[in-house]
Amino acid sequence: MTVALLEVADLKKHYDAQTRALGRSNTTVKAVDGVSFCMHRGETLALVGESGCGKSTVGKLIVRLSDPTGGMIRIDGSDITRARGEPLRRLRRRIQMVFQDPYASLNARMRAGDIVREPLENFDRRPAGELDKIVVELFAKVGLQREAMQKFPFEFSGGQRQRLGIARALALSPELIVADEPVSALDVSVQAQVINLLMDLQAELGVAYLFISHDLGVVEHIAHRVAVMYFGRIVEIGHKRAIFDQPAHPYTRSLISAAPVIDPALRRKRVLLEGDLPSHDNPPTGCPFHSRCPSAFDRCRVEAPELAPRRGGQLAACHLSD
Repeated sequence: MTVALLEVADLKKHYDAQTRALGRSNTTVKAVDGVSFCMHRGETLALVGESGCGKSTVGKLIVRLSDPTGGMIRIDGSDITRARGEPLRRLRRRIQMVFQDPYASLNARMRAGDIVREPLENFDRRPAGELDKIVVELFAKVGLQREAMQKFPFEFSGGQRQRLGIARALALSPELIVADEPVSALDVSVQAQVINLLMDLQAELGVAYLFISHDLGVVEHIAHRVAVMYFGRIVEIGHKRAIFDQPAHPYTRSLISAAPVIDPALRRKRVLLEGDLPSHDNPPTGCPFHSRCPSAFDRCRVEAPELAPRRGGQLAACHLSD
């Protein structure tokens, strides 16, 4: 049996919220509350959901920019949940990240060539000439000219800065890249260029992407599988075609119905959600989506559903199919 490149099991991240100044006691915010999935080499898993659902927190936990409260993270079967020191340093070579803001994630005082060269200097003790050759190759790979190596980040356009961030992420030949909203800050035409670049790099290098996004149009283009998050949990996960053609969870259906359609002759029937997002200070009992779900019934208000197989082959956490 093939071992998954990445395995996440019951991953949790809780924060203590200090609210006594407002006359209330301390509360625990469950930003990520029991997320499980796996990824294989060379695939793209898209993690989608509205702002505040916890998808970016999952990405930071996987690259160990934040320590999990509970659960497990495995790379090639090795538990790296509590890795420290040298084991964590070795992990950095295998997992890299592309950030949402291509300007804030780059050191404004460093030249572009030095930004890409820095991870190589940290991990590879090679002659300077060899490092220079690798940096030139990385620039060419992401569509940047050699002359751009002498520029500072402010001299690039938004799309060029994101290409620079991608080159930096590729410097150590990682097996997995966590891409956190990598095109959301870019113009639509530039988004298409960066997405196509990521797909070409995946075909050439075999790198896997955990692609975090709220744009379902982009997700439908790049992803192999899709995981939908709501209120810190995955409510549906499966192959892209199953998710888009036969969404099993009411929240997934509402997200897809809100996505723009290129052909003006085609129109989706909108699934409008009423009510407010549940509060982390006072989370609802039962299904966390029941207060906004147009199909909720009594069982939804008292019993939290578990992920279970659905007709399209995906898993969904919803009582409706029962």
